[in-house]
This record gives sequence, C-alpha cells and structure tokens, in this order.
Amino acid sequence: MTDKQKTQIQRLRQEGYGYVKIAQELNLPKNTIKSFCRRNPVEVIETKNICKQCGKPIEQNPKRREKKFCSVSCRIKWWNCHSSELQHRKFSTCHHCGKSFYGKPGRKYCNHECYIAERFGGNHVAKTV
Repeated sequence: MTDKQKTQIQRLRQEGYGYVKIAQELNLPKNTIKSFCRRNPVEVIETKNICKQCGKPIEQNPKRREKKFCSVSCRIKWWNCHSSELQHRKFSTCHHCGKSFYGKPGRKYCNHECYIAERFGGNHVAKTV
C-alpha cells in the first residue's frame, strides 16, 4: 500500500466512509482497509447532527429515529440529486397491460386499475374515494 493510499484511507475514514466503500474506491481488499484502520485509528468526524443537504445543525429528539435533514425541502433536494442511491426500487413489467413501471420489488401491477382488471376481469370499475 502506498503512502498516497494511506492518506486517502485516513481522509475517507474521517469523512465517515465504511471499510467496503473505501475498498471499492481504492480497489483494495476490504480486509486490508480494515487492518490498516485498526492499526491506525482515526477520529471520525461526527456527521449525525448535520443536514446532509445544507450542512445546518439538526437538533435530534431522544428516543426518536435519527433526523438526516433539517427540513422537507432539503430532503427532497438531496434525494432528487442522489436518485441513484434508491436501491429499494426497480423497473418491472405490469402483468395486466405489459407497461414498464418503476416500483418496489414484488409489485406486479402499474396501478390499481390494472390490478382490478386482472383480478376481477375488465368488467369491474374501481371505486374512487
């Protein structure tokens, strides 16, 4: 491992990156990164109380889930710029009409009307509330 790689590992570790992400970025084995980090501990910068979008401090509520954004607008802006990180969604094909749609894994139909038509035949009309 070169000195340049060692400094990159320390910098990425300070930024809060995990062993796997660092290994992928530097094309090194995960266990090499892990061993180096254990032998050379680095103080990780605390990022839990900072908004991921704008960097403003966030007040955390005890006994609640950790807040990652200071506001709804920051959350929307961040996810619009980082849509590639949405791993829980994928493209599927509707079982009824055959159209492609973007949704959660295991979803069979693109909308409620296709579900009703497939399940009960085309004669039923979905009630709108």
